[in-house]
Amino acid sequence: MIHRLLGGGWFCALLVLFSCSEKKSQSPGQNGSNAQKSGPLPVEALLVKTETISNAIEVTGTILPNEVTEIRPEINGRLVYLNLREGGVVRKGDLLAKIFDGDLQAQLKKLKVQLQIANKTEERQRELLKINGISQQDYDLSLLAVNNLQADIELTEVNISRTEIRAPYAGRIGLKRVSPGAYISPSNILTTISETERLRVEFSVPEKYSSELNIGLDIRFYVEGSGTQYNAVVSARESSVDQTTRNLTVRADIRAADKYLLPGSFAKVRIILGKDDNAIMIPTQSIIPVARGKQIIVLNDGQIEFRNIRTGVRDSARVQVVEGLSTGDTLITTGLMFLRPDSKVKVTRLQ
Repeated sequence: MIHRLLGGGWFCALLVLFSCSEKKSQSPGQNGSNAQKSGPLPVEALLVKTETISNAIEVTGTILPNEVTEIRPEINGRLVYLNLREGGVVRKGDLLAKIFDGDLQAQLKKLKVQLQIANKTEERQRELLKINGISQQDYDLSLLAVNNLQADIELTEVNISRTEIRAPYAGRIGLKRVSPGAYISPSNILTTISETERLRVEFSVPEKYSSELNIGLDIRFYVEGSGTQYNAVVSARESSVDQTTRNLTVRADIRAADKYLLPGSFAKVRIILGKDDNAIMIPTQSIIPVARGKQIIVLNDGQIEFRNIRTGVRDSARVQVVEGLSTGDTLITTGLMFLRPDSKVKVTRLQ
Protein backbone atom coordinates (compact mmCIF):
# COMPACT_ATOMS: atom_id res chain seq x y z
CA MET A 1 0.00 0.00 0.00
CA ILE A 2 2.83 2.44 0.88
CA HIS A 3 4.59 1.57 -2.37
CA ARG A 4 1.51 2.42 -4.37
CA LEU A 5 1.21 5.83 -2.68
CA LEU A 6 4.85 6.62 -3.30
CA GLY A 7 4.54 5.57 -6.92
CA GLY A 8 1.54 7.85 -7.37
CA GLY A 9 3.44 10.77 -5.78
CA TRP A 10 6.34 10.40 -8.16
CA PHE A 11 3.95 10.33 -11.06
CA CYS A 12 2.32 13.63 -9.98
CA ALA A 13 5.74 15.32 -9.52
CA LEU A 14 6.87 14.30 -12.99
CA LEU A 15 3.64 15.58 -14.46
CA VAL A 16 4.12 19.02 -12.84
CA LEU A 17 7.75 19.28 -14.04
CA PHE A 18 6.78 18.37 -17.62
CA SER A 19 4.06 21.04 -17.64
CA CYS A 20 6.49 23.73 -16.46
CA SER A 21 9.12 22.83 -19.03
CA GLU A 22 6.50 22.93 -21.82
CA LYS A 23 5.49 26.47 -20.77
CA LYS A 24 9.13 27.58 -20.79
CA SER A 25 9.68 26.14 -24.25
CA GLN A 26 6.69 28.06 -25.58
CA SER A 27 7.76 31.44 -24.15
CA PRO A 28 10.55 32.16 -26.73
CA GLY A 29 8.13 31.54 -29.58
CA GLN A 30 5.69 33.95 -28.06
CA ASN A 31 8.43 36.64 -27.65
CA GLY A 32 9.59 36.16 -31.25
CA SER A 33 6.03 36.59 -32.41
CA ASN A 34 5.88 39.91 -30.53
CA ALA A 35 9.15 41.06 -32.10
CA GLN A 36 7.85 40.31 -35.57
CA LYS A 37 4.74 42.27 -34.85
CA SER A 38 6.75 45.39 -33.74
CA GLY A 39 6.45 48.59 -35.83
CA PRO A 40 8.86 50.01 -38.53
CA LEU A 41 12.35 51.12 -37.55
CA PRO A 42 12.63 54.90 -36.94
CA VAL A 43 15.35 56.52 -39.09
CA GLU A 44 16.51 59.95 -40.18
CA ALA A 45 16.79 60.86 -43.85
CA LEU A 46 18.24 63.51 -46.14
CA LEU A 47 16.58 64.95 -49.22
CA VAL A 48 19.35 64.99 -51.83
CA LYS A 49 20.11 68.30 -53.55
CA THR A 50 23.02 69.84 -55.43
CA GLU A 51 25.43 72.56 -54.30
CA THR A 52 28.59 74.30 -55.45
CA ILE A 53 31.92 72.92 -54.24
CA SER A 54 35.56 73.64 -55.00
CA ASN A 55 38.04 70.85 -55.63
CA ALA A 56 40.95 72.02 -53.48
CA ILE A 57 44.11 70.42 -52.11
CA GLU A 58 46.51 71.59 -49.41
CA VAL A 59 50.27 70.99 -49.52
CA THR A 60 53.32 72.38 -47.75
CA GLY A 61 55.75 74.76 -49.39
CA THR A 62 58.79 76.97 -48.82
CA ILE A 63 59.28 80.69 -49.41
CA LEU A 64 62.23 81.34 -51.74
CA PRO A 65 63.87 84.52 -53.04
CA ASN A 66 63.56 85.12 -56.74
CA GLU A 67 67.36 84.84 -56.99
CA VAL A 68 70.04 83.80 -54.50
CA THR A 69 73.79 83.76 -55.21
CA GLU A 70 76.92 82.81 -53.30
CA ILE A 71 79.51 85.58 -53.65
CA ARG A 72 82.96 84.13 -54.39
CA PRO A 73 86.18 85.63 -55.78
CA GLU A 74 87.36 84.67 -59.24
CA ILE A 75 91.09 84.73 -58.37
CA ASN A 76 93.39 84.22 -55.41
CA GLY A 77 94.52 87.23 -53.42
CA ARG A 78 94.47 89.29 -50.27
CA LEU A 79 91.37 91.27 -49.35
CA VAL A 80 92.18 94.97 -49.14
CA TYR A 81 88.58 96.23 -49.07
CA LEU A 82 85.34 94.68 -47.81
CA ASN A 83 81.95 96.37 -48.03
CA LEU A 84 79.55 93.74 -46.71
CA ARG A 85 76.92 95.25 -44.42
CA GLU A 86 75.11 92.21 -43.11
CA GLY A 87 71.41 92.42 -43.86
CA GLY A 88 71.95 95.57 -45.90
CA VAL A 89 70.53 96.30 -49.34
CA VAL A 90 72.85 96.88 -52.31
CA ARG A 91 72.30 97.96 -55.88
CA LYS A 92 73.43 96.14 -58.98
CA GLY A 93 77.12 96.82 -59.63
CA ASP A 94 77.98 98.04 -56.12
CA LEU A 95 81.55 97.16 -55.08
CA LEU A 96 81.43 94.49 -52.36
CA ALA A 97 85.10 93.53 -52.03
CA LYS A 98 88.51 94.28 -53.52
CA ILE A 99 91.58 92.04 -53.86
CA PHE A 100 95.10 93.46 -53.95
CA ASP A 101 96.02 94.39 -57.55
CA GLY A 102 99.22 96.44 -57.16
CA ASP A 103 101.25 94.08 -59.32
CA LEU A 104 98.64 94.16 -62.09
CA GLN A 105 98.46 97.96 -62.00
CA ALA A 106 102.26 98.18 -62.36
CA GLN A 107 102.19 95.77 -65.26
CA LEU A 108 99.44 97.83 -66.90
CA LYS A 109 101.53 101.02 -66.67
CA LYS A 110 104.53 99.25 -68.19
CA LEU A 111 102.45 97.96 -71.10
CA LYS A 112 100.99 101.39 -71.79
CA VAL A 113 104.48 102.91 -71.99
CA GLN A 114 105.60 100.16 -74.36
CA LEU A 115 102.51 100.79 -76.47
CA GLN A 116 103.35 104.48 -76.80
CA ILE A 117 106.83 103.63 -78.11
CA ALA A 118 105.43 100.95 -80.41
CA ASN A 119 102.89 103.41 -81.85
CA LYS A 120 105.62 105.95 -82.67
CA THR A 121 107.73 103.25 -84.29
CA GLU A 122 104.75 102.12 -86.37
CA GLU A 123 104.06 105.70 -87.51
CA ARG A 124 107.68 106.25 -88.67
CA GLN A 125 107.83 102.98 -90.52
CA ARG A 126 104.50 103.70 -92.21
CA GLU A 127 105.97 106.92 -93.61
CA LEU A 128 109.09 105.08 -94.74
CA LEU A 129 106.97 102.45 -96.43
CA LYS A 130 105.30 105.14 -98.53
CA ILE A 131 108.67 106.13 -100.03
CA ASN A 132 109.89 102.53 -100.19
CA GLY A 133 112.36 103.20 -97.39
CA ILE A 134 111.55 99.82 -95.75
CA SER A 135 110.01 96.59 -96.85
CA GLN A 136 106.41 95.64 -96.25
CA GLN A 137 107.56 92.87 -93.93
CA ASP A 138 109.38 95.31 -91.63
CA TYR A 139 106.27 97.46 -91.37
CA ASP A 140 104.05 94.45 -90.67
CA LEU A 141 106.31 93.45 -87.77
CA SER A 142 106.01 96.89 -86.19
CA LEU A 143 102.23 96.83 -86.60
CA LEU A 144 102.13 93.35 -85.03
CA ALA A 145 104.04 94.64 -82.00
CA VAL A 146 101.42 97.36 -81.52
CA ASN A 147 98.54 94.88 -81.73
CA ASN A 148 100.22 92.49 -79.27
CA LEU A 149 100.71 95.25 -76.71
CA GLN A 150 97.07 96.33 -77.06
CA ALA A 151 95.95 92.74 -76.47
CA ASP A 152 98.20 92.47 -73.39
CA ILE A 153 96.73 95.69 -72.00
CA GLU A 154 93.18 94.40 -72.48
CA LEU A 155 94.07 91.12 -70.75
CA THR A 156 95.64 92.97 -67.83
CA GLU A 157 92.58 95.21 -67.48
CA VAL A 158 90.36 92.11 -67.40
CA ASN A 159 92.54 90.61 -64.63
CA ILE A 160 92.27 93.87 -62.69
CA SER A 161 88.47 93.82 -63.03
CA ARG A 162 88.48 90.29 -61.60
CA THR A 163 89.96 91.69 -58.38
CA GLU A 164 86.76 93.69 -57.91
CA ILE A 165 83.75 91.74 -56.61
CA ARG A 166 80.50 93.53 -57.43
CA ALA A 167 76.82 92.84 -56.75
CA PRO A 168 75.30 90.88 -59.65
CA TYR A 169 71.86 92.40 -58.99
CA ALA A 170 70.01 94.50 -56.45
CA GLY A 171 69.34 92.52 -53.31
CA ARG A 172 69.97 91.93 -49.63
CA ILE A 173 73.34 90.85 -48.25
CA GLY A 174 73.55 87.83 -45.94
CA LEU A 175 76.12 87.09 -43.24
CA LYS A 176 79.74 87.72 -44.16
CA ARG A 177 82.12 84.78 -43.98
CA VAL A 178 85.53 86.57 -44.22
CA SER A 179 87.33 89.60 -42.78
CA PRO A 180 89.51 92.28 -44.38
CA GLY A 181 93.13 91.20 -44.88
CA ALA A 182 92.27 87.52 -45.36
CA TYR A 183 93.84 85.60 -48.23
CA ILE A 184 91.01 84.13 -50.26
CA SER A 185 90.53 81.84 -53.25
CA PRO A 186 87.58 80.86 -55.48
CA SER A 187 86.69 78.16 -52.94
CA ASN A 188 85.86 80.78 -50.28
CA ILE A 189 82.30 82.11 -49.91
CA LEU A 190 82.36 85.77 -48.93
CA THR A 191 78.60 86.07 -48.38
CA THR A 192 75.29 85.50 -50.13
CA ILE A 193 72.98 87.93 -51.86
CA SER A 194 69.24 87.42 -52.27
CA GLU A 195 66.73 89.24 -54.42
CA THR A 196 64.08 89.72 -51.74
CA GLU A 197 61.98 92.29 -53.56
CA ARG A 198 60.48 89.42 -55.52
CA LEU A 199 59.68 86.18 -53.70
CA ARG A 200 58.48 82.76 -54.78
CA VAL A 201 56.79 79.85 -53.07
CA GLU A 202 57.92 76.35 -54.02
CA PHE A 203 55.81 73.25 -53.32
CA SER A 204 55.19 69.71 -54.56
CA VAL A 205 51.89 68.08 -55.57
CA PRO A 206 51.03 64.40 -56.21
CA GLU A 207 51.43 63.34 -59.81
CA LYS A 208 47.66 62.85 -60.29
CA TYR A 209 47.26 66.63 -60.12
CA SER A 210 50.19 67.42 -62.41
CA SER A 211 48.00 67.98 -65.48
CA GLU A 212 46.00 70.67 -63.65
CA LEU A 213 48.94 72.75 -62.38
CA ASN A 214 49.26 75.01 -65.42
CA ILE A 215 51.25 78.21 -65.78
CA GLY A 216 49.16 81.18 -64.66
CA LEU A 217 47.06 79.24 -62.09
CA ASP A 218 46.23 81.31 -59.00
CA ILE A 219 47.03 79.78 -55.60
CA ARG A 220 46.76 80.90 -51.99
CA PHE A 221 49.05 80.26 -49.04
CA TYR A 222 49.59 81.08 -45.36
CA VAL A 223 52.69 81.39 -43.17
CA GLU A 224 53.23 80.96 -39.44
CA GLY A 225 52.91 84.15 -37.42
CA SER A 226 50.70 85.94 -39.93
CA GLY A 227 46.96 85.67 -40.35
CA THR A 228 47.17 87.13 -43.84
CA GLN A 229 46.18 85.12 -46.89
CA TYR A 230 48.76 85.60 -49.65
CA ASN A 231 48.25 85.13 -53.37
CA ALA A 232 50.67 83.77 -55.94
CA VAL A 233 50.67 82.75 -59.60
CA VAL A 234 52.22 79.54 -60.90
CA SER A 235 55.23 80.60 -63.00
CA ALA A 236 57.23 77.39 -63.48
CA ARG A 237 57.03 73.64 -62.96
CA GLU A 238 59.51 70.81 -63.11
CA SER A 239 59.76 69.04 -66.45
CA SER A 240 59.16 65.60 -64.91
CA VAL A 241 57.75 63.88 -61.82
CA ASP A 242 60.22 62.85 -59.14
CA GLN A 243 60.71 59.07 -59.36
CA THR A 244 61.19 58.68 -55.60
CA THR A 245 58.27 60.69 -54.23
CA ARG A 246 56.04 60.68 -57.35
CA ASN A 247 55.50 64.40 -56.81
CA LEU A 248 55.79 67.34 -59.19
CA THR A 249 57.69 70.42 -58.01
CA VAL A 250 56.03 73.76 -58.78
CA ARG A 251 57.03 77.40 -58.24
CA ALA A 252 54.70 80.39 -58.00
CA ASP A 253 55.48 84.11 -57.96
CA ILE A 254 54.15 85.93 -54.89
CA ARG A 255 52.11 88.98 -55.81
CA ALA A 256 52.55 91.11 -52.68
CA ALA A 257 55.13 90.40 -50.00
CA ASP A 258 55.46 91.85 -46.49
CA LYS A 259 57.75 91.59 -43.47
CA TYR A 260 56.34 88.19 -42.48
CA LEU A 261 57.52 86.54 -45.70
CA LEU A 262 61.15 85.54 -45.19
CA PRO A 263 63.10 83.25 -47.52
CA GLY A 264 63.12 79.72 -46.14
CA SER A 265 59.84 80.13 -44.22
CA PHE A 266 57.28 77.30 -44.09
CA ALA A 267 54.08 77.88 -46.06
CA LYS A 268 50.74 76.08 -46.22
CA VAL A 269 49.57 76.19 -49.83
CA ARG A 270 45.93 75.81 -50.87
CA ILE A 271 45.26 75.06 -54.54
CA ILE A 272 41.78 75.24 -56.06
CA LEU A 273 41.80 72.90 -59.05
CA GLY A 274 38.20 73.34 -60.18
CA LYS A 275 34.59 74.13 -59.22
CA ASP A 276 31.46 71.98 -59.55
CA ASP A 277 28.12 73.81 -59.46
CA ASN A 278 26.03 70.59 -59.38
CA ALA A 279 27.81 68.49 -56.78
CA ILE A 280 25.94 66.05 -54.51
CA MET A 281 27.45 65.94 -51.01
CA ILE A 282 26.27 63.42 -48.40
CA PRO A 283 27.33 62.71 -44.79
CA THR A 284 30.22 60.29 -44.41
CA GLN A 285 28.27 58.09 -41.96
CA SER A 286 25.58 57.38 -44.57
CA ILE A 287 28.01 55.30 -46.66
CA ILE A 288 28.28 51.54 -46.14
CA PRO A 289 31.64 50.03 -47.18
CA VAL A 290 31.30 46.71 -49.02
CA ALA A 291 33.76 44.28 -50.54
CA ARG A 292 33.63 45.76 -54.03
CA GLY A 293 32.92 49.40 -53.31
CA LYS A 294 30.47 51.54 -51.38
CA GLN A 295 26.71 51.50 -50.87
CA ILE A 296 23.96 53.76 -49.63
CA ILE A 297 20.34 53.14 -48.64
CA VAL A 298 17.60 55.12 -50.38
CA LEU A 299 13.90 55.25 -49.48
CA ASN A 300 11.85 54.76 -52.64
CA ASP A 301 8.00 54.64 -52.41
CA GLY A 302 8.14 53.41 -48.83
CA GLN A 303 10.65 50.64 -49.69
CA ILE A 304 14.36 50.75 -48.93
CA GLU A 305 16.82 50.26 -51.76
CA PHE A 306 20.53 49.48 -51.54
CA ARG A 307 22.57 51.28 -54.22
CA ASN A 308 26.19 51.11 -55.27
CA ILE A 309 27.83 54.53 -55.60
CA ARG A 310 31.07 56.09 -56.80
CA THR A 311 32.54 58.92 -54.74
CA GLY A 312 34.70 61.96 -55.51
CA VAL A 313 36.25 64.60 -53.27
CA ARG A 314 35.64 64.72 -49.55
CA ASP A 315 36.03 67.05 -46.60
CA SER A 316 36.02 66.46 -42.87
CA ALA A 317 32.35 65.36 -42.68
CA ARG A 318 30.98 64.87 -46.20
CA VAL A 319 31.70 62.97 -49.40
CA GLN A 320 30.81 63.82 -52.97
CA VAL A 321 28.74 61.22 -54.88
CA VAL A 322 29.49 61.27 -58.60
CA GLU A 323 27.43 58.21 -59.56
CA GLY A 324 24.48 56.30 -58.04
CA LEU A 325 22.49 59.14 -56.48
CA SER A 326 20.25 61.81 -58.00
CA THR A 327 18.66 65.06 -56.93
CA GLY A 328 15.37 64.48 -55.07
CA ASP A 329 16.29 61.03 -53.72
CA THR A 330 15.65 60.37 -50.03
CA LEU A 331 18.86 59.13 -48.42
CA ILE A 332 18.67 57.27 -45.10
CA THR A 333 21.40 58.53 -42.75
CA THR A 334 20.82 56.62 -39.47
CA GLY A 335 20.16 53.03 -38.40
CA LEU A 336 22.01 51.62 -41.40
CA MET A 337 23.40 48.58 -39.57
CA PHE A 338 19.90 47.36 -38.65
CA LEU A 339 18.33 47.58 -42.10
CA ARG A 340 17.72 44.67 -44.46
CA PRO A 341 16.24 44.69 -47.98
CA ASP A 342 12.76 43.85 -46.61
CA SER A 343 12.92 46.14 -43.55
CA LYS A 344 10.19 48.68 -42.85
CA VAL A 345 11.25 52.17 -41.82
CA LYS A 346 9.64 55.31 -40.52
CA VAL A 347 11.30 58.68 -41.19
CA THR A 348 11.34 60.70 -37.97
CA ARG A 349 13.39 63.58 -39.33
CA LEU A 350 13.93 64.74 -42.91
CA GLN A 351 16.66 67.25 -43.60
